Amino acid sequence: MRFGAMNFPVLPVLDEIVSFAGMGFDYLELAMDPPMAHHSSISAGKKEIARALQDNGLGLVCHLPTFVSTADLTDSLRQASVVEMLCSLEVAVELGAEKVVLHPSMVGGMGPFVMTKVKSYAFDFISEMVVAARQLNVTICLENMFPRNLLGVLPEDFEQFFRAFPSLKLTLDTGHAHIADPKGHCLQKLVEQFGKQIGHLHFSDNKGRRDDHLAIGEGTINFPQLVRSLKAIGYDDTLTLEVFDKDRAKLVAGRERLKVLFAD
Repeated sequence: MRFGAMNFPVLPVLDEIVSFAGMGFDYLELAMDPPMAHHSSISAGKKEIARALQDNGLGLVCHLPTFVSTADLTDSLRQASVVEMLCSLEVAVELGAEKVVLHPSMVGGMGPFVMTKVKSYAFDFISEMVVAARQLNVTICLENMFPRNLLGVLPEDFEQFFRAFPSLKLTLDTGHAHIADPKGHCLQKLVEQFGKQIGHLHFSDNKGRRDDHLAIGEGTINFPQLVRSLKAIGYDDTLTLEVFDKDRAKLVAGRERLKVLFAD
């Protein structure tokens, strides 16, 4: 198992690389969001970032932009968002990312009232990303989302995605799956149903109400049970701790706790 951590995009990327390397992580998951990690900034500093990763012995996974509207009902906003995603994908590959994380399209505005149209836009977007990823020889790991996203939430959603796009992998996000599901049924079903498609993990904790990105053990997710399920399917790849706490010692503590669970 390789453990990584995600940068906070308001901090300089080079500083984050040094910080995570100092904590003993195996790779950086680069959240490609402004102000400090927009694809234009990453492209401009590509040589320095690549050198810093190499000098600090860190691998790279890239998280494509979060705050875009790739299924927006306004054509110009939707098209601009897709361009942002495609540009980010190209820069991620140039930087040497071994895989990229992609959010399904958000449903906003009047979208909930015209879900057929929104789903059509969302599938068109994913199709365009899959074609580009194939040409660039990189794997897309599509992330399960929290309920208010309305797309890419339930196992049934991913049945449709994987049927339409067999090359996709799943980024299993513990925090997203746990919201409004205190007994963990969604999380367990995703593991059981799509074990072969899981290509990446996002681990954080919460109390089932909000995506709090708490440290492991500070919420109500049953991590021992989840780890047993992941071990049962033989998962042994990348795991990013998505813990957004000012006390970054909690990142290290969570990683060490998970190492013990996976070793038992």
